[in-house]
Amino acid sequence: MSEDKGVTDNDVTIPAQSKGAVTTTKDAAPGEVLLKVTGLQKHFPIRSGVLKRQTGSVKAVDGIDFDVRSGETLGVVGESGCGKSTMGRLITRLLEPTGGTVEFEGRDITHLGVRGMRPMRRDVQMIFQDPYSSLNPRHTVGGIISAPFKLQGVNPEGGIKKEVQRLLEVVGLNPEHYNRYPHEFSGGQRQRIGIARALALNPKLVVADEPVSALDVSIQAQVVNLLDDLQQELGLTYVIIAHDLSVIRHVSDRIAVMYLGKIVELADRKSLYAAPMHPYTKALMSAVPVPDPKRRGMKSERILLKGDVPSPISPPSGCRFHTRCWKATEICKTQEPVLVELKPGQRVACHHPENAPDQAPGETVLPEARESIDLVTIGEAEPTESAEPTEVAEVSEASVTTEVPEAAEASATTDAAESTEAAEVDGTSETSESGEAPDATSESAPATPSAPKGEKPEKPAKAGRDGKAGETGPDDTVQESTDK
Repeated sequence: MSEDKGVTDNDVTIPAQSKGAVTTTKDAAPGEVLLKVTGLQKHFPIRSGVLKRQTGSVKAVDGIDFDVRSGETLGVVGESGCGKSTMGRLITRLLEPTGGTVEFEGRDITHLGVRGMRPMRRDVQMIFQDPYSSLNPRHTVGGIISAPFKLQGVNPEGGIKKEVQRLLEVVGLNPEHYNRYPHEFSGGQRQRIGIARALALNPKLVVADEPVSALDVSIQAQVVNLLDDLQQELGLTYVIIAHDLSVIRHVSDRIAVMYLGKIVELADRKSLYAAPMHPYTKALMSAVPVPDPKRRGMKSERILLKGDVPSPISPPSGCRFHTRCWKATEICKTQEPVLVELKPGQRVACHHPENAPDQAPGETVLPEARESIDLVTIGEAEPTESAEPTEVAEVSEASVTTEVPEAAEASATTDAAESTEAAEVDGTSETSESGEAPDATSESAPATPSAPKGEKPEKPAKAGRDGKAGETGPDDTVQESTDK
């Protein structure tokens, strides 16, 4: 501000805003580059030994380039450990970059100190991932949201308390919650408190690090819609980091796909979801369920990548995705692809992109690349059922051809066994008629049919006179013939 009014940077007055008032960010022209990142790197040292000497480094972010235009939303997606959150902390200068540059409104803020960054904090704010740990449990909601005003020396018109209550109302909370503590709120309400704190100083850029990952699905929709409404009302610019591709598709204008510290594809929303170029992006898109009843029964393929993400301590040479890519060739192992624009508004870092001309034609796919994925077909139940009878018929014909000798041998064995049993039964009957004692094996013959109606069933054989069950003497045989 000018000196003739006698107002310094430590005593800035913000005009009061009514609920729902449309306020654009200061000096923000839609479409202009607000944030530009070039070759950004962050390597965390690994120290070991008594002297704690550096023996290696974790390459969390290893050379990324992108820009963010005023008024747009850039979504960042990727697997866990690919460097998304680290990138967000680097552009807000919560971490010191190892290399590269970060420019905000044309000013290099890569290595600004605490004093130099203090004025920039008004324009760059961050919404943290965990609403439970990002709020101080010993401070009230009023104290948490009013902290930016006190740290920056800003005196809102009407007082800090009135401005805090207005912010609570903007994010959908009751202004009477000013004196409550964080533990008295639910997870979604705590995240709204974090959003109110980030919006306190009317920032130009807001970095949201997975703002809805720890919330229920219904609350996720509320927070996402809140962010969208605030962007339209206040003219905010977002960099949203998330795992949920459906959320990113809903809120983003452009999307950056990260893998192992690198941006492998950067495109606008429609182009990326309609025709992804990088194989890794295609694998991610295949895992997104489509809640459309019209697509029920339609054929779709799910690409399952085998193995885990390689360690960022020693990333693979060449293309970092070649260890899990089904299109990997020899050039992918030796030469790192550059992020180039193959279609208007769509950039990709791949030698053999999908839905685009091959950048290294004539290369042969590596043998191990064919075994790097599993394809699972979904929604093809009817064709599968019609194909099953043919397979069954082929299997049955083969089984008949191979099992004919075995069946002949089994039938011959069965006939021989039946003739042997018949001979044994005839011999037993002859023995009983002649008065000789039958063999003990005669009792193991097949059971006689049940007695007809009106006749008493035969009683089981009694023990012989010698006291042994199952054995009959001559007297017992005579008694049986008499009974008959």
